[in-house]
Amino acid sequence: MTSTLAGGRAARRQTMRRIRPRRSPATLLLLAVGAGAAGVLWLWWSNTPAITGNGGMILNAGRITGLLAGYLIALVVLQMARVPALERRVGSDRVARWHAMSGRYTISLVLAHVLLTMWGYAAQAGRGPGDIVGQTVDSVRTLPDLGKAAIGTGLLVVVGCVSIGPVRRLMPYDTWYHVHLLTYAAVFLTFWHQLSTGNDFAVAPLAKTVWYGLYGAVTALALWYRVVTPVRLNLRHRMRVEAVVEEAPGIVSVLIGGHRLHRMGAEAGQFFRWRFLTSGMRFSSHPYSLSAAPRPDMLRITVKAIGDHSAMLRGLRPGTRVWAEGPYGALTAARRSRGKVLLIAGGVGITPMRALFETLPGAAGDLTLLYRANSTQELALWDELAEIADERGARLMYAVNSPGGERPDISADTLRRKMPDIDRHDVFLCGPPGFAQSVYEALRGAGVPARRIHHESFAM
Repeated sequence: MTSTLAGGRAARRQTMRRIRPRRSPATLLLLAVGAGAAGVLWLWWSNTPAITGNGGMILNAGRITGLLAGYLIALVVLQMARVPALERRVGSDRVARWHAMSGRYTISLVLAHVLLTMWGYAAQAGRGPGDIVGQTVDSVRTLPDLGKAAIGTGLLVVVGCVSIGPVRRLMPYDTWYHVHLLTYAAVFLTFWHQLSTGNDFAVAPLAKTVWYGLYGAVTALALWYRVVTPVRLNLRHRMRVEAVVEEAPGIVSVLIGGHRLHRMGAEAGQFFRWRFLTSGMRFSSHPYSLSAAPRPDMLRITVKAIGDHSAMLRGLRPGTRVWAEGPYGALTAARRSRGKVLLIAGGVGITPMRALFETLPGAAGDLTLLYRANSTQELALWDELAEIADERGARLMYAVNSPGGERPDISADTLRRKMPDIDRHDVFLCGPPGFAQSVYEALRGAGVPARRIHHESFAM
């Protein structure tokens, strides 16, 4: 059985209608975030007529870190909400990096807030710095909502610890993912003490209203895009596994059928988070890219077995129900700004590149695909790629290890030699992190501007 899904000219026409080259709004968003932080500092300043004594200075430092932590917590949840405007315009990988960075700053500010506030209380009560623990226990017992805040703070610390690189790499992905969801509980538990014990909100009703509005809006977005939207999508399209096809050693394609799938809004280059409702997989949700342009009755993903979940895809049976969230990702034709395009894929990174190779509009000679694999046997979907290249007059190249295991040279000099006009191309890049980084550096050395190198990581 073949897994070929060809969209041909119809898919290219659909892609052409969606091409609207645009710049990422990342700079404007960062300026807006900075303006919000400035507003938070202004709230503290306007409600602080005078600071007296060491205790007052320490306590106000605690107030500042607490306000900034509360503001950043809202942004952390917003970055987890998978709002399409962020996912598609900024890129899922960049939003994920922002989320990780915001999380680190948030935990640091929360811990600083706890330490400084309890130290300030102890100083004002005439207790020494060594009695901060005792002051903390007394405050948790007596101040409203501080017990819940202490539990929430503990959960934030747990989430932060399991998200540290070396720790996360030792944990199964599903375990890390579900622990990470404790962030929502932590936010709920820490929210209330901000209003009940925070002086800035007690004396400024308008600020309290704005704070409720901020957290309410972020909560509504998270519920809508993390809960309501996926439920609507899956009830409407009712997806099931049609077949599983081996493409290369350790690589399979999963064909997924459903109703009016072309109305899901997916584009070549994007990915979904997939959950297969069968034993051992129903509680696991993993991101996999579309490896062909969406059809009204069929989607396809192509996956390499590199973990428990991906290895289990081979055993999926036709008729297995599928739950999907998405589409996500900004590695689409909308990134294109030039007529000529170079697609570079490493390993299973071929999946979004294959879909783009078929659908990106272009005349003969405009498109080139370079496919890196360890051996010719690992060149998944090669026959399809060759057929597409032949039909479209595109150039198809591969780079595999020599019989002795020597890796091919993908350097700036090699790229310029193979493609003298490479600096006039848009480049779409997908592959393992180490491969993507080395190729990115080679492309920059070959004269390709950074703004025309489009790459995205799908592991979130």
